[in-house]
Amino acid sequence: MDTTPALFDPTDCGDAVAAELLPGDAETGTDLAAADRDRQLSAGTVAAIASSVPDSTRRAYAGDRRAFAAWCAENGRTALPATAETVAEYVRHLTVAPRPRTGRPSSPSSIERAMSAVTTWHRQERQPRPEMDGARAVLNTYKNALAEADHVAARTQQATAATPRELRAMLHRVDRATLAGKRNAALVLLGFATAARVSELVSLNITAVTETEHGYDVRLYRKKVRRWTTTAILYGTDPATCPVRALRAYLDTLAATGRTSGPLFLRVDRHGRIAAPMTRRGRPIGDPSGRLTAEAAADIVELLAVTAGLSGTWSGHSLRRGFATAARAAGHDPLEIARQGGWADGSRTLARYMAEVDRITNSPLVGIGL
Repeated sequence: MDTTPALFDPTDCGDAVAAELLPGDAETGTDLAAADRDRQLSAGTVAAIASSVPDSTRRAYAGDRRAFAAWCAENGRTALPATAETVAEYVRHLTVAPRPRTGRPSSPSSIERAMSAVTTWHRQERQPRPEMDGARAVLNTYKNALAEADHVAARTQQATAATPRELRAMLHRVDRATLAGKRNAALVLLGFATAARVSELVSLNITAVTETEHGYDVRLYRKKVRRWTTTAILYGTDPATCPVRALRAYLDTLAATGRTSGPLFLRVDRHGRIAAPMTRRGRPIGDPSGRLTAEAAADIVELLAVTAGLSGTWSGHSLRRGFATAARAAGHDPLEIARQGGWADGSRTLARYMAEVDRITNSPLVGIGL
């Protein structure tokens, strides 16, 4: 019989199998077989739906479900199907129990994800979903308490903006005579100039970069808006933070090693060589072409900031936020900022970045005669 869940859960995709004619007379059997086919998904469709869910989400849900099942086992409760009372008690547990990694209770967003993992698990296993009103009430009480205490967990967590001032500090100690130094400078400055997510940045190939009179054109696939953009990269006034000069120096070095195609941003070993394919226990890991991962690119941004002695919360997203902050502070139109960075029309995230600048430059206190 068909093994696909009645309500398809893309976080757990199994293989669809062909329906069989069920016992009975010919007419009834035909009806049942047709109904069975109506609940089927082909292997190709299952794969397409599965690919729409990031691996990180799939892993997070799996971890949340294991944690819930373990807590139920420890407390003599049934995980599947769970009652509304069990889920409410579990949410309460998450609001008070310190996590091993942080020593603090789970954040509201982590708890919401755990609740979603539990409810989708029930749907996937064709079990009745528990009522979530009690669990939601417990979570809202927790959110209110955090907000009233002005706890950091109640605030929107954002990466620190890497504006040109921070970029200069981050790159001050970078040895641009080395391949790694040239790569890091190009990665940071191109990431800022395109306002790209690190996943978009590391997906670039050398052939996506075209030299022009104004500098470079970079063709990027913007994942969130599902479209390609051609972003103009212009010369900077400061050679130290000029994305065109940094990118050209890096590309010239790659060309000297024979690299004129393939990934733009590559792993570089401690000896300054383009890293060979990595293996673990004899099995290949990572991209065999040597492409830098998004996690590694984010680590580079964080390491440069920490080495420069900059305080804040640094990640690959610091470049994207830094661009929006600096561009708005320079008076650029929000529409042009959105186009450069591939933000969706009416993006609330972009609006929040710009609001932090506008609250000063466009404050209603300006020009009222105080």
